[in-house]
Amino acid sequence: MDWLTFVITGLIAGWLAGVITRAGGLGCLMDIIVGMIGAVIGGYLFSLIDIVPESFLGHVGTATVGAVLLLLVLNAISGSQPGRRR
Repeated sequence: MDWLTFVITGLIAGWLAGVITRAGGLGCLMDIIVGMIGAVIGGYLFSLIDIVPESFLGHVGTATVGAVLLLLVLNAISGSQPGRRR
C-alpha cells in the first residue's frame, strides 16, 4: 500500500471510528492520525488470527477496528465519556 492510500485509509477509518465511538469531530488531521495508528493496531491484531485484507475496503475495515479500539482505550484512560465535551 502506498502512502497516499495509507493516508486516505486512515482518514476514512479515523472518521468512522469517531462516528462509531461518538468521539465527536476530531478534525481531518486527527482522523488521519487515529486511522493510521488504528491501521497498525488492526493489522497486528488481524495478523494474530491469520486474517489478511485483500481489498481497499478490507484495509479500511481493519483500520477502523483498530481505530475504534484505540479511541475506546483513550476514552477509558482519560475518563471521558464518548459524545460529551468538557
